[in-house]
Amino acid sequence: MTSATARPAGLTGRVVCPADSEYPTASAGWNLLFTHEPMVIVFAQETRDVVNALTWARQNGAPVRVRSGRHCLEGWSSVDNGIVIDVSEMKSASIDLVSNTATVGAGLNQLEAVTELGRAGVAAPTGTEGTVGLVGATLGGGFGLLTRSFGMACDNLLAAEVVIASNGGGATAITVDETENADLLWALRGAGNGNFGIVTSLTYRIHPLSQTVYVTATWPGLDDLSAIFDAWQRSAPHVDDRLTSQLEIHREEIALIGVLASGSQDEAMRLLAPILSVGSPVVSSTSASWADTYAGFQVPTLQEPANWKFLSQFISDPFPAAAIDLVAWFMSRAPTPDCNYFANALGGAVTGSEPSGGAAFAHRDALFYAEPGAGWGTRGGLPATADPLTATCQSWIDEFGEALRPFVSGAYVNVPNVGTADWGSAYWGSNLDRLRTIKATYDPHNVFSFEQSIPPAPPPEDRDT
Repeated sequence: MTSATARPAGLTGRVVCPADSEYPTASAGWNLLFTHEPMVIVFAQETRDVVNALTWARQNGAPVRVRSGRHCLEGWSSVDNGIVIDVSEMKSASIDLVSNTATVGAGLNQLEAVTELGRAGVAAPTGTEGTVGLVGATLGGGFGLLTRSFGMACDNLLAAEVVIASNGGGATAITVDETENADLLWALRGAGNGNFGIVTSLTYRIHPLSQTVYVTATWPGLDDLSAIFDAWQRSAPHVDDRLTSQLEIHREEIALIGVLASGSQDEAMRLLAPILSVGSPVVSSTSASWADTYAGFQVPTLQEPANWKFLSQFISDPFPAAAIDLVAWFMSRAPTPDCNYFANALGGAVTGSEPSGGAAFAHRDALFYAEPGAGWGTRGGLPATADPLTATCQSWIDEFGEALRPFVSGAYVNVPNVGTADWGSAYWGSNLDRLRTIKATYDPHNVFSFEQSIPPAPPPEDRDT
């Protein structure tokens, strides 16, 4: 039970404070590299709880952070001595097969969303990790194994309910779609995480999908990496749009993962043949519903490392041999088996189907997305501050990212690059100025502020002429 004496007046929902027994669990994020001690965590059950929490924060001068799946990789969805407004318990799904739309509560994680949609024989593109919050993945862009078929998750976002900081020090819920607050809808499609308000529900375009083919291939060691990577980067972004594939390179293994949205196993093998013909991979395939396929490749959180550090990269021109050699060199020296280099093919619907009204997502023409990642430590083991691997892994990934910088362009806001000086342009390119103007409209007092939040544009009288 929540301590009655610790419950701040004016807050509704499930309120957790430091004196409560559930506080350690409630305050923990997925990436245990970062820890915070908020003064209060509000688990909203309905929109009114979010409005009350934001109003309370403003009246009490408390820093605000917004959270759903807890996967903010740099820990920015929590804050010391502030309020965390958590929407993860706002779980609902309403599916309309006539209009091919679904409205979901912001608390659904990706696995829950895929499962709910799958029961109706439909799908929407999401990321691949089921415990990630659907709202967070979508608002930053969102891509995975259906992306080339159906576009980015944000491309399929049609509407949202958003709680904003209203005039007079309070909060209010507004509707955002192509007719109401359309500028904010554009911003939410790629720049919405914690910048403008708190999203409490989302309406998506959904797609009939009853069957998928899931293909995996593994090669031992890194000897074939150069040929595999080159074959993948020259094929995967250009193949039939129904096929999306990923490469995941570890110290002792290379893995290919591919999903064909509707089709046969033989067809999937033919489409992947340029890659599968390299070396002697161990190949397997299954044909099943997307929901069953998706659930089948999830890894339980307790089996994952405790600490993670990622960098994000978009690649617009194929890697030359020198860049692939760098990937091989760094991966052969990875400090733990859980370190990896991950790449997701783009192209297809990402390039060809920007949504009506546009989107703030700025990397539509990239061939693929890539992510060097370091994982270390055991959940329930040493804290990161006491783990000798922490410094080693952080140094390794910093050097890895720096070495590849000449070959990449831009970065992904859902996987923030902390050391990037011009991070706003790296995430949103030429869209940054428009985003700052929209920020000034919906959050002129910068209530939603964190380490890499979008700053509001200055008032017209303060701008240079």
